[in-house]
Amino acid sequence: MLIIGMILFGLLVGAAAQFIVGKSKGGVDWGLACAAGIGGSFVGGLLVSLLSGDGLALRPSGIIGSLAGAIIVTAVWSWWKARAASSVS
Repeated sequence: MLIIGMILFGLLVGAAAQFIVGKSKGGVDWGLACAAGIGGSFVGGLLVSLLSGDGLALRPSGIIGSLAGAIIVTAVWSWWKARAASSVS
């Protein structure tokens, strides 16, 4: 049940990151939302939680870190795809 909750939370955070970055003009890319949300949650959420002294408990600092990590992953992915598309043309 925890894994399902983590995946759903990752999807929500990843979709929010796409809206913030502005990549969702054509709709939400759910594959990117899942990858960015889960990856951002692990990296950003874990780092912010540990740096703020919250440990591994679910706290607002971890949720904010998850969103920040997902925004970074989404922005880097968008930059990478734009760079690859421009080098092919």
